Amino acid sequence: MTDNVNVDGVPKERDLINPTLAALHALGGSASKREIVNQVIEDMALSAAITQIPCGRGKKSGQAERMTELEYRLTFARTYLKNYGLIDNLERGVWSLTDTGQETQRVDSKEIFASYGRYLKQRRSRKKTKTEEGTLAEKVENSVEDPADETASWREDLLDTLQNIPPDAFERLCQRLLRESGFIEVEVTGKSGDGGIDGHGIIRLAGLISFPVLFQCKRYRGSVGASTVRDFRGAMAGRAEKGLILTTGGFTKEAQREATRDGATPIDLIDGELLMDKIKELKLGVSAKMVEVVEVDEVWFASI
Repeated sequence: MTDNVNVDGVPKERDLINPTLAALHALGGSASKREIVNQVIEDMALSAAITQIPCGRGKKSGQAERMTELEYRLTFARTYLKNYGLIDNLERGVWSLTDTGQETQRVDSKEIFASYGRYLKQRRSRKKTKTEEGTLAEKVENSVEDPADETASWREDLLDTLQNIPPDAFERLCQRLLRESGFIEVEVTGKSGDGGIDGHGIIRLAGLISFPVLFQCKRYRGSVGASTVRDFRGAMAGRAEKGLILTTGGFTKEAQREATRDGATPIDLIDGELLMDKIKELKLGVSAKMVEVVEVDEVWFASI
């Protein structure tokens, strides 16, 4: 689909700044990254041929293939807006308008772009000065120099690991994740010719109501399409009223629509970013280490 479309057809980062701001206003002031992407696609009337061009950059091929070029450029657009004080992501995976952003409908994208450039220049200058002065320690801080935390090295390492473990090991990982998330009687069937159903479990709500859930595990680098969702739903017929697809990749907009189509059995979609967040949250092979920050109080020493 994307063979005849050049990557130059994807809007540039600076041209996505106002659409990103408008998307957050349209979505009520806060939204997930996926909701922002979908809203921008709708507002800008971007074709599937444009939106599905894979990203050709990234520190590792796994990350590059996992993101589309549009998603990659929107990452920068969010970073520019955050640096300018219009949006923030205090809650993991959720972006929201700041007080200033709430009052701002449109901005000078060239000024915001230039402002970010000045910020980087000043930051590099500060780092250089600290290095030259032989600073004993530097505070560890959350910065936007590496656009949004999607590019964090642990995500790249985890994605590579998930792509390289055996298929049955990935299914067992999903089984463990569901168990740790509150599912009971989770079983991996591993049957071929079963319409893509990899396992089943039971979710219990408030300790009173329970219902069966069928799940499918997809180790994709690209995006899962609507046909996969339809096929999975067909295999679910008469067996469960709820389905779940977990993937290391993403889902096309058509797949997302198909998953929540009116009159059809609902299917929840867990994409690669959410999957990795959950793995980290549950500490399934991922551990977060606190960094010790050591500062020298020169005033204290001077007072001795």
